[in-house]
Amino acid sequence: MQITTEPLTAEAFAPFGEVMEAEGAPDRIINAGMCGRFHDRATLDFGPETGGRPGISIFKAIPRALPYTFDLLERHPEGSQAFVPMTADPFLVIVAPDMGGRPGQPRAFVTSGAQAINFRRGTWHGVLTPLAEPGLFAVIDRIGATANLEEVILDTPVTVTAP
Repeated sequence: MQITTEPLTAEAFAPFGEVMEAEGAPDRIINAGMCGRFHDRATLDFGPETGGRPGISIFKAIPRALPYTFDLLERHPEGSQAFVPMTADPFLVIVAPDMGGRPGQPRAFVTSGAQAINFRRGTWHGVLTPLAEPGLFAVIDRIGATANLEEVILDTPVTVTAP
């Protein structure tokens, strides 16, 4: 199976989560007029029943290149997960709708280099896939004692290509 990347837009990504970016005018001007605040751009969801808490971790992932082939998708049923790149480099975002507890047809997005993403709780997604060194991200997700990871190996690998 082969899919082609799409540019990451808030509208296209809406079924899977939020795109965080500094687009348009800031919601507020702060710090004595020296900073624009783009306020409340993602909904962190750790579910009232999970007993977890929000945490911020640092991930360092090995960069990949297009075409990129994958066969693993995962989801986090007990909490949302946000990826905030720590460099201004594009990264690949792979998602799939839920089809009765399994991932459906995957889609692939490439960020602009000035975007972060937040996956909704339970969203099927690919692994962290930077396209450049150093592959450094701040990740905001649920920290807790119970399992928050489901993985599925696809029957047929998927290759992601550039348009």
